[in-house]
Amino acid sequence: MIVLWIVLGIVAVLLLYGIVAYNRFVSQRQLVRNAYANIDTELRRRYDLIPNLVETVRGYAEHERQALEAVIRARQQAIQVQGSPAAQAQAENILTQALRQLFAVAEAYPNLKANENFLALQAELSNTEDRIQTSRRFYNGNVQDYNRRVQSFPSTIIARMFGFKEEEFFEIEEQLREAGAPRVDFTGVGQPGGPPTPGVTPPAGGPPPAAGPPPAMPPAAPAPQAGGSPPAPPNAPS
Repeated sequence: MIVLWIVLGIVAVLLLYGIVAYNRFVSQRQLVRNAYANIDTELRRRYDLIPNLVETVRGYAEHERQALEAVIRARQQAIQVQGSPAAQAQAENILTQALRQLFAVAEAYPNLKANENFLALQAELSNTEDRIQTSRRFYNGNVQDYNRRVQSFPSTIIARMFGFKEEEFFEIEEQLREAGAPRVDFTGVGQPGGPPTPGVTPPAGGPPPAAGPPPAMPPAAPAPQAGGSPPAPPNAPS
């Protein structure tokens, strides 16, 4: 009878663990899906900004059709992707490369770079990029925790029994960061063989001569005697 109660107790503990593990898997999987939905929202926001950006660039650089058409084509392909996060990330990386090329083209048009609409769209895309990267990190963190439980024992038994499989990570490149900004490097400034100190012009023909000893001071004249005339200066005519 005692053995029976022990067996029933073990079964009850295992059943309770299975219920808790299953519910936790469901909760984590739902969290992963919600995190990916946040990524999708930010991607859609970027898709909506791109047509206005293309039209703005077209107004100043209409003959740059190759770059414009590459962005339009990459955007359409990214919208049509209905696969896994890895497939979506691959399409987004292609779109990223096309946008980088478009911004590189814009660098050759000062009037376009000064256009308020272009600057506003560039700022919006940069802000959207930050939001995408934040959502990506949140999603990948949840995927990592979920996949660890799928692989770990004994939770892997529950995962196999109820069909919980590993989720894919979402890896995309850092996107529209402005490039070409001047870099200032003061390493070695003022050191031998290094760049000159700012504001100091080196002499032509080589390094400045080493400083010599200070010039000798002339001997002091003797003090005049009381009641007499002052002594004549050296080498003065008598």
